[in-house]
Amino acid sequence: MSSKVLIVAEHDGTKLNPSTAKCVTCARGITGAEITVVVCAADASAIASQAAQLAGVAKVLTVENPANAHLLAAVLAPQIVALAGPFTHVFGPSTTFGKDLMPRIAALLDTAQVSDVMATQSPTRFCRPIYAGNAILTVEFDGAAKIVATVRTASFEAAPNGGSAAIEKASVDAALPTHTRFVAVSAAKSDRPDLQTASRVISGGRALGSADAFKILYSLADKLGAAVGASRAAVDAGFAPNELQVGQTGKIIAPELYMAIGISGAIQHLTGIKDARTIVAINKDSEAPIFEVADFGLVGDLFQIVPELERLIGA
Repeated sequence: MSSKVLIVAEHDGTKLNPSTAKCVTCARGITGAEITVVVCAADASAIASQAAQLAGVAKVLTVENPANAHLLAAVLAPQIVALAGPFTHVFGPSTTFGKDLMPRIAALLDTAQVSDVMATQSPTRFCRPIYAGNAILTVEFDGAAKIVATVRTASFEAAPNGGSAAIEKASVDAALPTHTRFVAVSAAKSDRPDLQTASRVISGGRALGSADAFKILYSLADKLGAAVGASRAAVDAGFAPNELQVGQTGKIIAPELYMAIGISGAIQHLTGIKDARTIVAINKDSEAPIFEVADFGLVGDLFQIVPELERLIGA
């Protein structure tokens, strides 16, 4: 039986989130898969055009409804289920959006979900990390079941542009819930790149000592065009807001460059950065575990090294 994969697009109303392109790459790992991206929005035209350009996408479906102006999981799930009939797989990103939506889809389809897919071995067999990434679990589905999965975006490169998929409007007959409604978005505003998709990330740990000291990281990040992250210890100490946390219980990221400043490198933190292409560590403790995974390490006082790095970058 051929594989037909439906990918639920994540977007902000105007721009496609890079997580969708990474789901496409995952789906392309299924030999012979026919990939369709569904865009749910109030006005899906601009987002659908971006999805249609992704290499490997055969078709883009648009589901336009004023109720889709805000991507509420309870509202989207019945619409995706109504479209899912001819598809063997339904994929979404393992982001906040996907983790909220995909279990609802699985429940409505009365099937299991596999979370954090990091590799595909066959149309029904997938690999996912467990025990903070210290072991890899292989999961196999019954071939008759519809497969619902979240894709670990840190494990895949984004599919490049170059496609020219057909765009079709889909008619969905689904009863939308009335018990869920959009009230407001409360989110930190920043001109810096998004932490989950940034190509460069600078993170600070408890060694910074205070929220005020974190400002030296923001200054360096501005020079590098980088996002700013933090270890759980720094967040728990109140040095940085919760949305900056990187690690097992925070954000799992895979930037081109990751700078760990004043971070010891607990296993829970390393879980969140192990797919980074280049890791740079700055710590005064030469025995810190972070140096075991770092590509480059500087042993010394971060309060002397970071300003010097900033000076050299600006020179």
